[in-house]
Amino acid sequence: MLRFRPRLAASENDSDADTLAPHGNVAVKTRTQTKKPSMYKVFLLNDDYTPMDFVVQVLEAFFNKTREDAMRIMLEVHQSGIGLCGVYSFEVAETKVTQVMAAARQAQHPLQCTMEKE
Repeated sequence: MLRFRPRLAASENDSDADTLAPHGNVAVKTRTQTKKPSMYKVFLLNDDYTPMDFVVQVLEAFFNKTREDAMRIMLEVHQSGIGLCGVYSFEVAETKVTQVMAAARQAQHPLQCTMEKE
């Protein structure tokens, strides 16, 4: 009767002990490192024609801001010319910019929304 004995590692008596990898006959799998996606800041820009109420509505509708936060950001846009709406991944930021621009165009307001890499 033949008996099968698996060979797990090279022994001292094997002639090919020097040619084996440091891990013997075990395959080593490398892990790929994933990195966090780049984040993008979304800003609203001030203009002289868009009503403040519309800016507040945009912040509430598209950026899920509370009434108080929306008012604070709207005043920041009005006073300093630019206001940060949020920080998102590229796809989300791009979608929000597109939504805001479409809503402003539909309401016939010149409101501008931009994004930049964080």
